[in-house]
Amino acid sequence: MTNQSHLGFAPDRIDTSRPHPARMYDYYLGGNDNYAVDREAAERLMEIAPDVRTSARANRDFLGRAVRTVVREHGIRQIVDIGTGIPTSPNTHELARSVAPDVRVAYVDNDPIVSAHAGAKLVGAGNTEFVLADVREPETILEHQAIRELIDFDRPVALLLVAVLHFVTDEEDPARIVAALDAALPAGSCLVLTHGTSDFHARELVEEGTGVYEKATASVTLRRHAEILRLFEGYDLLDPGLVQLPRWRPDGPAPEPDEPRRVALYGGVGVKR
Repeated sequence: MTNQSHLGFAPDRIDTSRPHPARMYDYYLGGNDNYAVDREAAERLMEIAPDVRTSARANRDFLGRAVRTVVREHGIRQIVDIGTGIPTSPNTHELARSVAPDVRVAYVDNDPIVSAHAGAKLVGAGNTEFVLADVREPETILEHQAIRELIDFDRPVALLLVAVLHFVTDEEDPARIVAALDAALPAGSCLVLTHGTSDFHARELVEEGTGVYEKATASVTLRRHAEILRLFEGYDLLDPGLVQLPRWRPDGPAPEPDEPRRVALYGGVGVKR
């Protein structure tokens, strides 16, 4: 199932005057789908916090491990990936289908650049969809025709909120957003979440780093472990819980002692009760 009619967008919707977090993230990962304004902001942030590239790569690695875990160990065959970002192979559907070829994946992002790539890289494989929408409007996502046609909310779903909620301010209330999305999910569903944190770096460094995003299309709100943990209310966390990303079920050698200290993101996977 692919319905590309909702992939289109007006060119003037692409804001190239300000950095966009998805395009900055693409640059951290070595991609080319970004503009000069994104590269300049990303380089500035890497000057302030050289660990940002390490964190971005750890986030990608965690995504792979988490997706394979929920598909292999918890029988998930439907995924809603919100804030998917610019396609970078292996994408979520590729990760999931390396375990079970029948997994359906709905991608959601608010960046028209992601939409521009979705037709070729995300929805071309069948049983995938892309919706141009914002995590801050969860009801719009859940009610979207493409989502409803692809995802059966009577069966368990994996909800992916990977490196997206730290772009939601306290006033926009990330807990409300997660609760609204959670309300559509049956028991046995999985929440896969990563979130930036200020727990491991000096306050001055955090303030200077987040200041780079003040000029972007979305600011960053880093949160403490306890604040992020509350987003898993109603879910049983899989071992080892909410931890720095390299510590979550590493599938290779154990992380080097200094690696986790360089990764300013927590991640976890929960199963809905």
